[in-house]
Amino acid sequence: MSVKGATHQDLTHDSAAKHVTGRADYTDDILEPIGTLHAYLGLSEVAHGRITGMDLSEVLAAPGVVGVLTAADIPGANDISPTGTGDDPVFPAETVEFHGQPLFAVVAKSRDAARRAAARARVEIDPLPHVLDPMGAIEAGYPDVTAPLKLERGEVAAGLAGSAHRIRGRMEIGGQDHMYLEGHIAFAMPGEDEDVVVYSSTQHPSEAQHMVAHVLGVPSHSVVINVRRMGGGFGGKETQMNLFAAVAALAAKKWNRPVKLRPDRDQDMIATGKRHDFVADYEVGFDGEGRIEAVEGLFAARCGFSADLSGPVTDRALFHADNAYFYPHVRLRSRPMKTNTVSNTAFRGFGGPQGVIVAERMIEEIAYALGRDPLEIRKANFYRPGGDVTPYHQVVEDNILERIVGELEASSEYQARRQAILDDNAKGGIIRRGIALTPVKFGISFTATWYNQAGALVHVYNDGSIMLNHGGTEMGQGLNIKVAQVVAEAFAVDIDRVKITRTTTEKVPNTSATAASSGSDLNGMAALDACEQIKARLVDFACEKWGVEATEVEFLPGRVKIGAEEIGFDDFIRQAYVARVQLSAAGFYKTPKIHWDRAKGQGRPFYYFAYGAACSEVSVDTLTGEYRVDRVDILHDVGRSLNPAVDRGQVEGGFIQGVGWLTSEELWWDGDGRLRTHAPSTYKIPLASDRPRIFNVALAEWSQNAERTIKRSKAVGEPPLMLGISVFEAISMAVASVADYRECPRLDAPATPERVLMAIERLRAER
Repeated sequence: MSVKGATHQDLTHDSAAKHVTGRADYTDDILEPIGTLHAYLGLSEVAHGRITGMDLSEVLAAPGVVGVLTAADIPGANDISPTGTGDDPVFPAETVEFHGQPLFAVVAKSRDAARRAAARARVEIDPLPHVLDPMGAIEAGYPDVTAPLKLERGEVAAGLAGSAHRIRGRMEIGGQDHMYLEGHIAFAMPGEDEDVVVYSSTQHPSEAQHMVAHVLGVPSHSVVINVRRMGGGFGGKETQMNLFAAVAALAAKKWNRPVKLRPDRDQDMIATGKRHDFVADYEVGFDGEGRIEAVEGLFAARCGFSADLSGPVTDRALFHADNAYFYPHVRLRSRPMKTNTVSNTAFRGFGGPQGVIVAERMIEEIAYALGRDPLEIRKANFYRPGGDVTPYHQVVEDNILERIVGELEASSEYQARRQAILDDNAKGGIIRRGIALTPVKFGISFTATWYNQAGALVHVYNDGSIMLNHGGTEMGQGLNIKVAQVVAEAFAVDIDRVKITRTTTEKVPNTSATAASSGSDLNGMAALDACEQIKARLVDFACEKWGVEATEVEFLPGRVKIGAEEIGFDDFIRQAYVARVQLSAAGFYKTPKIHWDRAKGQGRPFYYFAYGAACSEVSVDTLTGEYRVDRVDILHDVGRSLNPAVDRGQVEGGFIQGVGWLTSEELWWDGDGRLRTHAPSTYKIPLASDRPRIFNVALAEWSQNAERTIKRSKAVGEPPLMLGISVFEAISMAVASVADYRECPRLDAPATPERVLMAIERLRAER
């Protein structure tokens, strides 16, 4: 007899059936009480300017309108900046900073009425000069939105000067819209006195709570944020939900009625931040064998009009600019530039992917310069087992890169397939093929050390059923089922005994965002701590009642062994209740060992590293620049997986999202600062038809986290996204074949068919 649903078992997502049948309740599915009002945002039509007039009389006169909200209606602070910088107003009072910035909100009896009324506003704005990209911002003397970071180790100038070969280059790396299935939405219910309850699609309930309280001018205890589930988040609902929650709460308290705010998809895309675009300038020095000797890099990012999370995002880009490779001498600098665009924000990988792809570009440059296989150059520069040091002075202690890459190289038959592709391309056909095998090393932990904490609440009821609540949020990634498996295993009961309840600030306070791939690590350990507290009380009870030693009490599947006697779990719990044993506990966990001194650029910001590798093969049409992904093989490290089925799904989804970022998902603003790719009709995400024709995904089942994480597992949310770089590199090889691989094509991302075709034509012209 074993526990059904314990950790390390394949288990279906707890809401899977509800997802596919439409029975899963989201914020928009909550039954609206009689009298519910609806809000809609009015957006700026100018990228930068001074507000000289705002006539909302026709808005107020529109059918069904109850009122409007502007900056003047905010009783507390007009600021929703997550880092307290004061640069992110709910509604601007004087200056517009980007095209699409919310200026006011209409509140009406129906959503349609509010939407139609918002279009009647007459806003007068005196235009000011605007800048839309990071290099333009640098040239115009725009400020950094937050302090830049520098990571340095060794003697970079001497290292470059002493290198046999040096290459300089620039890479432009595009942003990415989150394109969650469920858009932003908030539903506020006014309570008595200062109280308000907000149902929100947010990854960070505690921050939403504090922001709403801040805007209303009330203590945080007066605001409750509830989250049952999200229809995707990917980082886009970590800070960007603050606006929607605050506006809904403002309206609910002003009119003492329930208020719902749900923007259209295009308004959602226009008014909310995205993955940061980067322009990276790099110089790499290397020897005749392709071993890197020195690296210097400058990473300029389009951050938007406010700081938001751009500081930690650009920091993490530098943290991952080494990816899997040791740089003996290195200097990396960030420039988080202010621009007159929407404030960019968290996105799966949180700046890490932008750093990793630059590392891979340098490897690619070296390989083409020396006429070598890029995989050969990669392996020559891997961090070596035994203690190489990163640019931020953390020792890489748990390095399994060589085994991961070696096993994938063999299982994917990389060498034989690469030779076959070289032979096929040599025939000079229209269709050219490419193959690439790329690794990833990704640091796990919030770089803001204080976020590495979590709480959980576990109740064991007197009938033996268990209720679980924790501070993490479920956005489809399987966090709830994983933490429930931890609880089921702790008590040795089947998973159907464990009830997972919505995330709410009423039960677990001061939680961190469900982000940084830390959801299971933090909340799983907090839940386990709560379980262990309850179990310790139960063991003490058994010792006292049955007169045995603690070592003689054992939790077995569905029962408890006490000395020579066995008793059913339900009966045991019932007796403990009658004996007045406390059957509830609040668990807590904080990640050990981590520390970070940003001023020095030194520390141990990451508890451990997660590793992976992908081998991708593509075909490119040299007449059109179009391509398809023919085959992908992935071997990924998740330690001892809490739920292999869920983790494989995360690897597959992360990879595909990474491919979308690097191939088809292109953001484009016109000269007036208007986002023109603002809907699924103009913004192309990967579809089911874009799936690799052959897609082999495996977990490194032999891996076990060297650190004491939850059940020795490793994070899985973000690292797989960077495996999509293998597709980008494979496209590059196919393009390079038209010039006999004599030079690196230097594709910018995303490598759309247009960019691919332009690179092909350029290389052909230079032959």
